[in-house]
Amino acid sequence: MSHFSSEDEAVLQSMLRQLLQSVKEKITGAPSVECSEEILLHLEETDENFHNYEFVKYLRQYISSTLGSVIEEETEKCTSAQNQGEGTGYDTLVQHVTKKTRESKEYREMMHSLKNVMMVVVESLINKFEEDHMRSKEMLRKVKTEQHSSYHTDNCSDSDSSFNQSYTFMNQEQLQLLVERLDPAQPKEVRQEAMQTLCSAPPSDILNCESWTNLRKHLAAALLDPDPNFSDKVLKFYARTFSSCPLNMTRELYTSLAKYLELYFLSEDNYVPAISMGVDISNPDIIRLLKKVMRLLNEYQREVPSFWIRQPEKYMEEIMESTLSLLSVNCEPNHTISLKSLDPIYFLAVVDLKAMWFKKWMHSYYSRTMVLKLLEKKYKSLIAASIEQCIYYLEACESVVHGTYRCRSFSKSHISNKQKNFYTGKELQYIHVVHSLSLLGRLLIYKQGRKLFPVQVKSRKDLMSVTDLIIMFIRLICCSPNCPKALTGNYSPASLITDGLRILCERKECATECLYTNTVIEALLQPINYLLNEKEMHLNCREMTLIHIADILARIAAVDDGLSLLLYGGEKPSAPNNRSQRGAHTIVQFTKRLLDEDISVLSGSEMLPVLKGAFIFVCRQMYSTCEGLEVLLPYHLHESIVEAWKKTSILSERISTPIAGTDCISSVNQESQNSAVLEETLLDDLLNFAATPKGLLLLQKTGAITECVTFMFSRFTKNLQVSGCEKFGYGVIVSQVAATASGATALHNSGFIKALVTELWAILECGRDDVRITNPRSTPVDPIDRSCQKFFLALINLLSFPAAYELIGQQLIPNKSEYSLREVPAGIIDIVDRLIIVDTDEKIHSLFNYEQSHMFGLRLLNVLCCNLDIFLLLESQYKISEVLLEAQKENVITTSDNSPEFIIDGLSVERNHILVRINVLGGPTERILPSRILNKGDDPYPWQMFSSYPCPMCYLAGFQTKPDVRQDDDVSKLLFALKNTNKPIGWIEDTQKKFCEILERKPYVLSGTNLAKLIETFVLHLSETPSDCYFIDREYKVDGNVTTKSLTSIQLLGIKMTISYGKHLNLLRENAENDLCQVLMHCEKFLKQQQTPVKSSLRSLQGGYVSFDWFVSSVFLIMMGNKEKTVTFLQQFSRLLVSAFLWMPRLHSSIHLPVDTGASGIHPVYFCSAHYVEMLLKAELPLVFSAFHMSGFTPSHICQQWLMQCFWNYMDWSEICHYIAICIFLGPDYQIYTCISVFKHLQQEILQHTQNQDLQVFLKEEALHEFRVSDYFGYMESLASTYRPVLLRDMKNIKVQST
Repeated sequence: MSHFSSEDEAVLQSMLRQLLQSVKEKITGAPSVECSEEILLHLEETDENFHNYEFVKYLRQYISSTLGSVIEEETEKCTSAQNQGEGTGYDTLVQHVTKKTRESKEYREMMHSLKNVMMVVVESLINKFEEDHMRSKEMLRKVKTEQHSSYHTDNCSDSDSSFNQSYTFMNQEQLQLLVERLDPAQPKEVRQEAMQTLCSAPPSDILNCESWTNLRKHLAAALLDPDPNFSDKVLKFYARTFSSCPLNMTRELYTSLAKYLELYFLSEDNYVPAISMGVDISNPDIIRLLKKVMRLLNEYQREVPSFWIRQPEKYMEEIMESTLSLLSVNCEPNHTISLKSLDPIYFLAVVDLKAMWFKKWMHSYYSRTMVLKLLEKKYKSLIAASIEQCIYYLEACESVVHGTYRCRSFSKSHISNKQKNFYTGKELQYIHVVHSLSLLGRLLIYKQGRKLFPVQVKSRKDLMSVTDLIIMFIRLICCSPNCPKALTGNYSPASLITDGLRILCERKECATECLYTNTVIEALLQPINYLLNEKEMHLNCREMTLIHIADILARIAAVDDGLSLLLYGGEKPSAPNNRSQRGAHTIVQFTKRLLDEDISVLSGSEMLPVLKGAFIFVCRQMYSTCEGLEVLLPYHLHESIVEAWKKTSILSERISTPIAGTDCISSVNQESQNSAVLEETLLDDLLNFAATPKGLLLLQKTGAITECVTFMFSRFTKNLQVSGCEKFGYGVIVSQVAATASGATALHNSGFIKALVTELWAILECGRDDVRITNPRSTPVDPIDRSCQKFFLALINLLSFPAAYELIGQQLIPNKSEYSLREVPAGIIDIVDRLIIVDTDEKIHSLFNYEQSHMFGLRLLNVLCCNLDIFLLLESQYKISEVLLEAQKENVITTSDNSPEFIIDGLSVERNHILVRINVLGGPTERILPSRILNKGDDPYPWQMFSSYPCPMCYLAGFQTKPDVRQDDDVSKLLFALKNTNKPIGWIEDTQKKFCEILERKPYVLSGTNLAKLIETFVLHLSETPSDCYFIDREYKVDGNVTTKSLTSIQLLGIKMTISYGKHLNLLRENAENDLCQVLMHCEKFLKQQQTPVKSSLRSLQGGYVSFDWFVSSVFLIMMGNKEKTVTFLQQFSRLLVSAFLWMPRLHSSIHLPVDTGASGIHPVYFCSAHYVEMLLKAELPLVFSAFHMSGFTPSHICQQWLMQCFWNYMDWSEICHYIAICIFLGPDYQIYTCISVFKHLQQEILQHTQNQDLQVFLKEEALHEFRVSDYFGYMESLASTYRPVLLRDMKNIKVQST
């Protein structure tokens, strides 16, 4: 451009003019200069013709010719570097070339030259524009009137843009003259001509002129001019100015317009219709007032919050104050409400029915603070007027609830989609009510808004508090007419109030202050109580009213504080209050009667299915929690729901197929659809009983668990939300269901497990067929890749021991001679075969990603083997340890000196870890587990590997040579007191007190023979006292010649593990294995006398207890391997209540359990102990409970595992002894307190691993490091003082009660 000629300048001017003409409409529509600049900067993104403009083509060609060589040179440099392996991709190449080009000397010279040229071109264009403007000025004056009339054909004041008309620029003298000519004293023609000239002047010049104050007064006077054409010009000036000027200028305009309206309504000379007369919007005065002025103000009110944060606070304050001052105008306050004239707020409500302006003003803290400050100091009457309008409407509805003619006229008018030209007085009042409800509801959301209450209103002697306002809202729900939904939305007061209360429920602080009071709950329950007691209550629409109430109650019950209020009425859970006064009891009684269709006034209603679903959902929010289920348990709601479901299923099957051409097709289809929806709703509600352990037992007893799980799976595959109040998915319910044998069977039958395994295989091996792969997948760095983590955790959640036994028990793995590459596993047994026991070449070759897939299987195996019962199952059926050892042998190479050496890789390290874990028993200080992480340096893996037994001694922690048998004085005194035959009254309490003192002060003495003698003597005396015996057993004679041939392979393996552990602890003699075998056989024979055959398809109920008896093994070790003492102790112990919870086989298929409980296969440890662990955890450690919920894992799942194996491998032996001792001495509820103490001890780790998304793995794999029962004994006692009455009462109710 060094040779830039005049011809080049003319060409560039032409190109630039073409571009500006093409984007003229976009620029003129911008509200400010800044917005115009933004439009031009983003023109390439918004204009499809951008690259066709000549100016753009010219620029592109110029840049290419100037910088082309630079770009090509940099591109070649990067490409050569990329070929040598240094590059990282196309995007990086583009970024690098762009950066280097912009830093080049050629680029800087080009930009400098281009700027100089464009400055010349733009300056020439501006000069030419001014010349053209001066020539056309005279012509403009002549045709201005015609142009003006042609531009404005719409009656709407803001229907045109200021940019569609040319401007006449004026100096201050001209503007001053214009203001004088607009004076009301001037002739009409002069004022009209001045107004015409004013409309063609730039609004910014007018607002900045020195005479603006006088001009504003003249404009307000002009609005009152009787000539509509003249006043319309003023409104058009306002509209144009609003759309084109910044906030600091339009503020002046808005406040003047608001002041004009305020004076208009206060003046008696102006026409303002009375309320009773209604409003005819075809009236010219109303058109000007409503459709032009008020609409103009409202649109500005709704737009201005987007901009005022950029301005000083005083601008916002002036806008708000002028608005509130206008709306506070109260015309003729001494008249009755029907005779008084319409206030400004009526007109604003017609324009903005749901008070969107107020919602936007209250949205940000910046503006909300100012609004509330003004309302509190000056304009509280506006709140009072809104409340009074609602009170008047409420009184009108209640007085005519039978006829409802005063209230229904407006709602009926909304059914039509035709434009209304006349609003009656009642309709205007209705509009004002809707506006007032929206305004008041928005106030209640915010803390400072609630502080404006109480408010004094004229119709009440007392002040109106927040609670009073909520009660009034509830009364409005009950008696206001139902407004059908129009195409523009639902304006029913009941719906608006319900929406508002729903918002309050979602905000904890709002709900606590507004809703969580007994007064509000009683008001919500009043219609329900009337229907329950069959009292007459005038409800406008019973069904819709009840549905709205159910919606609010469900939201309240979904939050802990609201749930507690419904369950306990604000009292403590143990308070002996009249339960009929608590909301939960009223709700569940009403729900049961709804299900039984036992409410006469609702029978035959078309909305009855919807009503049933709404109230069951309220109950569901309660019974899906442990504490809620305890309160609702006496009502047997699960039985009512399952009966209703069966009845609905039968009805849906009986509905006849509609015949084409008949009139009944639509009715049959509707009936069929309603039945299907209700059937699914009832199944969903039944399914949610499975959210708690005891609820799962109830669901199992209904016999509908398979149908419920199938329904869950259908929703799960569609990614549907659990409910409107549930933030997380079905993880918790799946984990809860999988903790039982019957639940696992239902999951298998539903197809859930197959779908899980299939999707896992697709990600682990095949990938998805419908995903186009452009680059190969990256090699996983972690042992479990992030893409597989979800399925890994899902399998861990699924495979509890009851579930594992049902899914793989008594089954052989396929172990095929050939596996097709397209053969996808379909179940857990296939996962074991293909991913865990990969012991043949065929299996290895069938895997695309052998190392990754096998590592997944080994990691899963490691977690599963943490459950000793699952390990015994896998070992007895598949010889897992032999498979692992053989694989380790294949990983050995011979070095140059003929010594064997292990190849260290991920798989061999993982196998070594598993082999140590399954062969060495012990707590955190009793065994040493090898790391699975390689170290840096010369020795990356210092742990000794092995490929044959025995396990290296380096993994065994050191133990004391012999158990401590020293007698302690306190223990001696306690033993002496126990052996005393003449025991005083209260001896049990004294014994417990002394035991507690010893445990707290000297826990180390409660071990070995000391502990054995204590529990032996204490249990002996309890078993001899009939009042302390819970079970009455048949006499069993110990036979010394009992055979051990009938022991299962699982039991034999468990015996070997127990003996090995006992020898490492120096507790057992050499011949102890045979003694333990005989103890187990005696126990089996003894317990068999109290078992009854169970009709069930579950594998675990086809014979005796299928797992190993870890409690008997523990007692055997406590008794130092003494067979006779162990058997005698267990016989005496079996009579006590605590035996039901410590000794798992004690109640297997027992005659002491109800028949349906025994047939469920669910143990009291799960449905009682684990249930209360969850309940106490939520109350005592809410963060831990939430962590479990977020992880999709349940506390009951891990507690069941801990308790089934008596904390073996999780606690040191001394702590296991203390756990058993406190349960025997202090009661079975201490089992629950121990679990809570463990969770308290692990709280920080649980929260951390929840964040890491591996909570399940942590809880199953990690021992309880540094946990001491004695350290938490004080905490356990505090728990007992609070919860013991409830827990012991329920524990005592597990067996069949005598009639």
